[in-house]
Amino acid sequence: MVKDKISGLVGIIGYPLGHSLSPPMHNAAFKHLGLDFHYVPFPIKPEDLADGLEGLKSLNMVGCNVTIPYKEHIIPFLDQLDVEAKMLGAVNTIVNRDGMLWGYNTDSSGFLRSLVEDLGFNIAGKKALILGAGGAARAVAFALAKAGIEGMVIANRSFGKGQKLAEDVQGYYPCRVQACLLEPQTLKERLSSAQLLVNTLPLGMYPHVEGMPPIQPEWLEPSLTVCDLIYNPPKTRLLEMAEKQGCTILNGEGMLVYQGAEAFKLWTGQEAPVSIMRNILKQELERQD
Repeated sequence: MVKDKISGLVGIIGYPLGHSLSPPMHNAAFKHLGLDFHYVPFPIKPEDLADGLEGLKSLNMVGCNVTIPYKEHIIPFLDQLDVEAKMLGAVNTIVNRDGMLWGYNTDSSGFLRSLVEDLGFNIAGKKALILGAGGAARAVAFALAKAGIEGMVIANRSFGKGQKLAEDVQGYYPCRVQACLLEPQTLKERLSSAQLLVNTLPLGMYPHVEGMPPIQPEWLEPSLTVCDLIYNPPKTRLLEMAEKQGCTILNGEGMLVYQGAEAFKLWTGQEAPVSIMRNILKQELERQD
């Protein structure tokens, strides 16, 4: 636990932040456990990032979350990196330890916990198709590799970026990772041997809810588990289509809650009240509709 802080102040750094769901989710959790912590948004412009982190220290903040566009850019300003953050090359949680800023990544474990606990998915011996090769795809790919998946394919519009992610994962884990172009015929072929499909692209995210990856319903077998990291809307067009085909589906709600729960524990030393956080998240999403 992080001790000797004058105020239990935490927050989220990003730009622009828009309507972040993290403040209400964390503040409800703090209130439920009777903790004198407060979570506030800090929209910091790129040119002010270094000064913003100094401000974090001067305010004696316990820590903060980091979101777009700073998950990679923030690393040079930190004093120490957790092993997971080093592997992923991205930080989404900072802990202030006596003026030393430690960087962590809880996205990867958040996804894995949602897949295993919310669905009961057994990763061993499975093959996955991941759509995208950005930060979210890195978190998913490393999580699956760490959990012992047999193999995965990274489908991306830029083959080079997908290949780079495949090589990065194989540099740490023994599973077989390949890259392919994100185009219909290739996706059809790759889906025929996959048991897990994970969309990490923003296609279908609010307000552009009509968007979806170039996948046809007949390519989705009922034995396939389909995950979409989008949580607004709770059921994207991809998930609706997959559900109609008899697939098991999962949205990004659990990943958001569980990555937040791990950050909560890093700051407070206490287990997060996950059910409280999930209920607040659902309420906030309903309010946005």
